[in-house]
Amino acid sequence: MIYVIMGVSGCGKTTLGAFLSHKLGWPLHEGDDFHPRENIEKMARGEPLTDQDRLPWLLKLHDVIQRERSSGGDAIMVCSALRRLYRQVLLFGSEALTYSSDTASLHMCSLPGVWFLFLYGTYDLIHARMVARRGHFMQPGLLRSQFDVLEPPAEEENALLLDIRRSTDDICREIQEHLRQLS
Repeated sequence: MIYVIMGVSGCGKTTLGAFLSHKLGWPLHEGDDFHPRENIEKMARGEPLTDQDRLPWLLKLHDVIQRERSSGGDAIMVCSALRRLYRQVLLFGSEALTYSSDTASLHMCSLPGVWFLFLYGTYDLIHARMVARRGHFMQPGLLRSQFDVLEPPAEEENALLLDIRRSTDDICREIQEHLRQLS
C-alpha cells in the first residue's frame, strides 16, 4: 500500500505523514525534499510554481512510487498533488502527459494499492496555520494560488477525504480503519 498525503501547503501533510509513518512503521518520502533548488528559491520569493516547474519534480516522485510498488513494500509520500494531472503524473509518469488534460477523456484514474489522502480545510484555517509556522520556505501569500489551482480528487481516484479540523489522532484512526477495510 502506498498512501500519498495531499493538499495545499499548510494543511498538515508533513505532520500527518510523520505521525502515520511512526504509527504504521512505513517509510516516509517527503515531497519537498525532491524539489530542485530553483523551485524552493522561487517559492521562498513568493512566486507560485508553474506546471513546467512542477513536472520534473512530479516525475521524480513517480519514480519513488514505482520503486516502492516494485519492492512490494508499504510507504507514505507527502506531495501537494493539487491538480488531477499532477496526480496522474505521480501514478503514470510521462504517460499521463500524452492524454488530454480534459478530465473526462483521461481514462487513467487510479492504480491498485495507491491511495490519495486528501487533507482539506478552509482558506482561513490553513492561512492561520501558515502564518504561525516558522522555518518553511512556502510563503503564506502563495496559499491563494494553491487554492486557485486545487482540483479535489474525484471518487474514482482512490481518495480518502480527511477534514483537518479533526485531530491528527482521529485522522490516523480513520486511515487505519481504511487499511483494515482494504485487507
